Amino acid sequence: MVSTVVLLNVEPGKINEVGGRLAELKGISEVFSVGGRFDLVAIIRVPDNDTMAELVTEKMLTVPGITNSETLIAFRVFSQHDLESMFSIGIE
Repeated sequence: MVSTVVLLNVEPGKINEVGGRLAELKGISEVFSVGGRFDLVAIIRVPDNDTMAELVTEKMLTVPGITNSETLIAFRVFSQHDLESMFSIGIE
């Protein structure tokens, strides 16, 4: 599994439209509107690097209204949720 965080700048007034379109793409698990230097943050979870590259370059960045992006590929994912689920099924 490849996890990726994509930081996006969007044309003024198009955050909701762009966020909604991105959330419909297979492989994008969440899209957050945020404050700060970026307008949206998209979380991608896909099986492999080729799928991630195709999703980002061929599908995601062709959505009208995106003006800039920065893609961060995760090496490891640390999640309290993952730890809690392991303990709930008895893994030690």
